[in-house]
Formats: sequence, structure tokens, C-alpha cells
Amino acid sequence: MDLGIKGRNALVLASSQGLGLGMATALCEEGANVLICGRSADKLAAASAKLNEAGPGAAEHAIVDLFAVDAASTLYAAAHDKLGSIDILINNSGGPPPGDVQAPDSDQWRKQIDAMVIRIIEITNLCVADMKQSGWGRVLTIASSGVVQPIPNLSMSNTIRSSLLGWNKSLANEVAAAGITANVLLPGRIHTERVDQIDAANAKKAGKTVEEIAEATKATIPMGRYGTVEEFASVGAFLVSERARYVTGSVIRCDGGLIRSI
Repeated sequence: MDLGIKGRNALVLASSQGLGLGMATALCEEGANVLICGRSADKLAAASAKLNEAGPGAAEHAIVDLFAVDAASTLYAAAHDKLGSIDILINNSGGPPPGDVQAPDSDQWRKQIDAMVIRIIEITNLCVADMKQSGWGRVLTIASSGVVQPIPNLSMSNTIRSSLLGWNKSLANEVAAAGITANVLLPGRIHTERVDQIDAANAKKAGKTVEEIAEATKATIPMGRYGTVEEFASVGAFLVSERARYVTGSVIRCDGGLIRSI
């Protein structure tokens, strides 16, 4: 299936590794040009070189820290300089530290909300202006299964990412007539370094091995395994494609059946 995004310009946040890099890879494979970003110059350089080698889309990279107050304007300027106007925006961010809901103080909450919500909104507003001018655009926000079924020991993530659902629905309603879609994609247990870190934190808290925690988690997933980054990214690539032009304001799960609710 031709997804119809060859030659489109895509900005993928937090994409030096994990789900962000998986999304950038899937878009490049479809012929889109991507700007990946993150805090590690070495990881970004290696990732963009690999993307360019594989093609057929082209990749650029920019160093940015979403905790920085000027991150949105800096990244948007870099995207225009390296790609031009933005057609596709993949909103992604690192997760906050594991822990109970009462553990973080107010400053920790504010810091994470700034990076995971405020910065996402700021970058989206800038990119949506480009999309309105061209009459075509895609915004895809990666959240977490915890916004539907809260994940134990990830209270900050459950709380902060949940706010993005209401924001996304409001955005989708406001920009639909301009040819722009906005959706949220929820990963279940997709095997990344972040999942390994969460398993390690849960193992330490429970006094068990990481292997025991991983096997216990897999037992709660109807498919009996963690998902792959490629499986997740394939769903995301469809949602930002021309083929998905009538899908907007939706929350889509890629979780192997992990979430128990209908």
C-alpha cells in the first residue's frame, strides 16, 4: 500500500532512539524527509546516517532539550532550515521517573509538565501554522497505555500524559476543516530501552529479578509478548498517511490487547 507521503517533511520529537527513532525510520521508508532530534549528538549523528543509508527518504538531525524554555522555537527554526515547512509532526517525549503519586514535589511536577505537555503544545502550534498554509497536515502524539489503564509505579506519566488526550481532541476539532488530522497513539509494552528501565525499577521495588518482572508482565498481555518498535511504527505511519485522511481526534492502541477496557 502506498501511504502517499513520499516527499513530505516530518519532524519527529525525541527520536535518537526508541519509539521516536522507530517512527522516523518508518517514515523514511515511505519516502518522507525527516528531522530527528534529541539531546545526544552522537546518537543523532549515528541514527541520521543510518536513515540516509537506508532511504529512500532523507534525514537531518538537530540537538534540542525539551526541558529548555526556548526548545520549541529553536526546533522549529532548525526544521525550516533543514527541511522547509512541516507536513507531519510526531509528538514524542521521554518519560518521567517511576514512583508513587505522592513522591515528586511541586518543582518536579512542573519540570515534567513543561517538557511533556507545554513544549508539545508550543511545537504543535508552530507546525500547524505551516499545515494550514498548505491545506494538508498530520499531527500524531505518542502517549502511553497508562492514560487509559494507569500503570503501577508510573504515576507521573499516567497523570501528565492524560492531559494530552483532551488537548488532542480539541485540536483535532479545530483544524479538521483545514485538511489536518490529529490523533494519539498509545503503545502498550513495546520493547525499548524505556521498557527495560521500567522493568528494572519494578524489579527493585518488588525485590525480584528483571527477568521475573518481564515474564510476569508478558503473562498479562493476551499476545504473550512485548511488541516490537517496527510493529508500533507501522501503525503510526498509517495514521499520518494520506490513506488515513478521515481518521482524526482518535486514540488508537498498539498494545497486543494489554488494555482490558473496551
